[in-house]
Amino acid sequence: MTLPEAYTSQVQHLQESPKFTLHPGGERKAVSFPGYTLITPPHGEEDSINSTFCSKLRGYQQELLQLPCCSDLIIPVPPDSFHLTLADLIWDSAYRDARETNPDFEEQLRSCFTDIFQEYQSSVTPKNSSRWQMLGLMLMPRAVAICLVPLDENSYEQVINLRRAIYQNPKLIALGIEQQYHFTAHVTLGYFGEITPDLDRVNFGTTLSELNQKWADNLPEFTVHRAELRKFDNMTRYYREPDFPVLVFDN
Repeated sequence: MTLPEAYTSQVQHLQESPKFTLHPGGERKAVSFPGYTLITPPHGEEDSINSTFCSKLRGYQQELLQLPCCSDLIIPVPPDSFHLTLADLIWDSAYRDARETNPDFEEQLRSCFTDIFQEYQSSVTPKNSSRWQMLGLMLMPRAVAICLVPLDENSYEQVINLRRAIYQNPKLIALGIEQQYHFTAHVTLGYFGEITPDLDRVNFGTTLSELNQKWADNLPEFTVHRAELRKFDNMTRYYREPDFPVLVFDN
């Protein structure tokens, strides 16, 4: 995903993200896109362990935005919301429908995760914090992100075991939650705005490849030490209430 050939292919399929809309004056703002997700704590709230990693990401994001081809192309994610998604859960119309048909949906969802986390802690090994390393930029149809790779097999198994416990849980399945994506570890830096006809796609792909080469000798590590159920109203802020369940990995 971080090789030049991948960019050459992906730049042909870029699309404007529907999660943002253009307002008078030229500013793009996040549209309503509510739901729940399981993520690491967003930087700027409780994630002091990954402060160095996230500080570097801020710098990388700024470098990306300052490129001539990216100034109007990429809508930046607020750095305080940088996070790694461990499991996509439910969003948009599926979430709205679930709430309409089941008034207790959110309470039942939180209860499910309390049980899942308790069972996971008592039965699954290894339970140590998993360690990941930035690999480079990853180009998706509607976004650009930092791609992460596990530093060892246990780090990978830690996340995969957790995802398995979630997506195979009968109570969650009954609530309408199912796995829709394979796990690709990444931290989103920004979403695409308008894709103009005159966008030099070849140059854009080459630019991303050159950034990767520039960053190759300074790739920061990321520690997955917590998994948190979070709610979101759009793609710029992920929050939790005090009673939302949290899984803390042993160090």
